[in-house]
Amino acid sequence: MEQDAYDEGNRFQPFPSSPISICSLPSGIQIAFFARRGTGHSISPSAVPAWTNIAALKSLGVRAIVAFSAVGSLQEEISPGSFALPTHIIDRTKGIRPVSFFEGTSIVAHASFGDPFSGKLVSWLEERVRKALDQEGRGVKLFTDKCIVRMEGPQFSTRAKSIMYRQWGGDLINMSVLPEAKLAREAELSYALIATATDYDAWRPHSDTVTAAEVFETLKANADTSRLMAATVLDELHAAVSASGENLLLEQVGSMSFSIMQRSEKQDPEHRQNLAYVLPEYFSGEQLN
Repeated sequence: MEQDAYDEGNRFQPFPSSPISICSLPSGIQIAFFARRGTGHSISPSAVPAWTNIAALKSLGVRAIVAFSAVGSLQEEISPGSFALPTHIIDRTKGIRPVSFFEGTSIVAHASFGDPFSGKLVSWLEERVRKALDQEGRGVKLFTDKCIVRMEGPQFSTRAKSIMYRQWGGDLINMSVLPEAKLAREAELSYALIATATDYDAWRPHSDTVTAAEVFETLKANADTSRLMAATVLDELHAAVSASGENLLLEQVGSMSFSIMQRSEKQDPEHRQNLAYVLPEYFSGEQLN
């Protein structure tokens, strides 16, 4: 079943990257899935409508996001084919996309983003991801507590930039994690990234720089691993998230109560009404005069 989560009157529309599929796992548990880069990988990184994607997921009742992404490796030990659960981000985006649901409104909010991934969700995932990799038996490694550089793209790195990112402490590099993680934080959704290393970017002095063909070849080789991981992890995650309304995996719930500036006469009622789509916890019941 596909759900378009479309509301003609809402500013966070019209459409997410692809139709959102409501899928049933073998256990019968339902999850929401969509292709961030569009059906058939048809959307350039800088054109991904992250704003709409996260708003649509929130409107469907999603409470936790496990995102999958291809990444380049900035460290020798993280070889192509390896998996990683990053915990830190270096932001190298260029301000092309909206990075906040509050942009263009009269409401100001400053979400806490010191730890850009949901730490308890990442810790919970580590054991399950290792279990899935061990079950497959291909010897695929999992790396944790890594720093991912979010570059703008769509071109890959120059050698000089790739070396610089290593000197900054970067371990991985990709074109997807932001503004996705920032918007998930504002929407109070727990967010974690399972990354697949596809290449060594451009920092190795005696190797060719990365090509799109190399990336897709590694992704294809790891497709079965990613599917097994998703099937293993998501069933347990749903059970864990549903276990209690106060579940620790949902640590972001309520976080925006400390981030949104107090209501004042300077705030446009229409802006507050629009924000109710993604943050009904704070803006529901808003009426225009």
